Amino acid sequence: MKRVLGLDVGDVRIGVAVSDELGITARGLFTLIRTNIKTDTQRILDAVIANDCSKVVIGLPLNLSGQDSVQTEKTRDFAKKLENKLKSNSKQDVSVIMYDERFTTVLAERAMKEAGAGRKKVRESIDRQAAVVILEDWLRANPL
Repeated sequence: MKRVLGLDVGDVRIGVAVSDELGITARGLFTLIRTNIKTDTQRILDAVIANDCSKVVIGLPLNLSGQDSVQTEKTRDFAKKLENKLKSNSKQDVSVIMYDERFTTVLAERAMKEAGAGRKKVRESIDRQAAVVILEDWLRANPL
């Protein structure tokens, strides 16, 4: 069974997570420091290929009301560019899925603090952990 990649896309960093083979759990892979769209999408493509992923789930940062924000539009733009990169450079069909990510950063931060992570550790890995929360939430809602 193919794995699923999860992304928490921000202006400065992108948290990246991957599912297990059964589609039950997720683990953080890395936090990508953004440079430019070409390099960023290439790093994601490399992760898709290295982890044999058939889907990429991207957290969609909606406002609390469910409306789009400036960040929502930036994320949709990134998703479209990534989708084009995957279509033109991947030997397999990889779908890009947008998924409501409201509260994921808050949940990720809370979980890390409850696990005893210090402030510095939380800052260093919050994006990766948010990607895990997004992906695990999507996996629960969409069993493979």
